[in-house]
Amino acid sequence: MRTARYVARFGESSADIHVAQRLRWRAFLAQDATSPEGRDADPFDALCRHVLIEEATTGKLVCCYRILPLGPGEIDQSYAAQYYELSALKGFAGRMVEMGRFCIDPDHGRDPDILRVAWGAMTRYVDEEGVDMLFGCSSFKGTDAQHYLDAFTVLRARHLAPTRWLPKVKAPKVFRFAQLLRRKPDAKLAMLRMPPLLRTYLAMGGWVSDHAVVDDKMNTLHVFTGLEIGAIPAARKRLLRAVAG
Repeated sequence: MRTARYVARFGESSADIHVAQRLRWRAFLAQDATSPEGRDADPFDALCRHVLIEEATTGKLVCCYRILPLGPGEIDQSYAAQYYELSALKGFAGRMVEMGRFCIDPDHGRDPDILRVAWGAMTRYVDEEGVDMLFGCSSFKGTDAQHYLDAFTVLRARHLAPTRWLPKVKAPKVFRFAQLLRRKPDAKLAMLRMPPLLRTYLAMGGWVSDHAVVDDKMNTLHVFTGLEIGAIPAARKRLLRAVAG
């Protein structure tokens, strides 16, 4: 997929994957000097397809993410299943895709066009492959839950998963915000501190787990995030497909 400024494509070689892994390291692990070779890599890289968003003029990678297609009952094979007990979602009858390791180059993070192109590329894939649910882990930077109490309060009040799909606790360290928070949030501050990727999920009708996983390795708090494609508002679908071309 191409726009005037950016090109979205699948990674086609090990060199493409290595470039994506280096960008992921910069986004997630640059503060960790022990991370080998300045790359963020794990066994799921070999199972996924990798989407690269590059500058049209220079070819510089500015954003990447990976996608893992899953059939009915296969959600235990996902990355998220390491951290969440997802047995309820085994009953989802449609085709699922996990979207993971989404990151934008820190030097380009203020350009909203990058996020639009990334979602446009994902929209094209969802339409072409007949995907029924998109899911992943949406990450808050850092592990201090106090910094995000307004955001978590809004998630509790408006965006919890339907009971039939609700992920259960599996990780050893979690912040049970749905049980703990009983406060009136500052809505403006909540949106300001909500990760951009999560805001986009929620704008499309996405939902989250009732707890956040404390991931010390990645220095994040993350919530399981699901989006049923059939539930996306029609106006939002039209906007996404306009970007997808």
